[in-house]
Amino acid sequence: MNEPLPIELTASAAARVAVIATKLGKPAILRLAVEGGGCSGFQYRFGLADDVEADDIQVSNDGVKLVVDPMSLDLVRGAAVDFVESLGGAAFKVTNPNAASGCGCGSSFSV
Repeated sequence: MNEPLPIELTASAAARVAVIATKLGKPAILRLAVEGGGCSGFQYRFGLADDVEADDIQVSNDGVKLVVDPMSLDLVRGAAVDFVESLGGAAFKVTNPNAASGCGCGSSFSV
């Protein structure tokens, strides 16, 4: 029986990371970190990574990797990272089952 992934990278997010990485000439590795701050207590930070650290947790979709450090994973375990486009703009979005509340912009949360 397969264990559920610790975090999910959607096909939409993987496709967007691949486009950005190609434009910048970087590997298709998206790093998600959680930092203290934001309007709700914690905030998500995204960035392209040059490599994977030894203790990173990683998942892949369509050849694109999502990496999360162990401390951040405690706050986002079971979450999905998606890329959404709307009239208000386009952004990576985290659907986090661990978040008790979030802010209107979706970039910060509390547990």
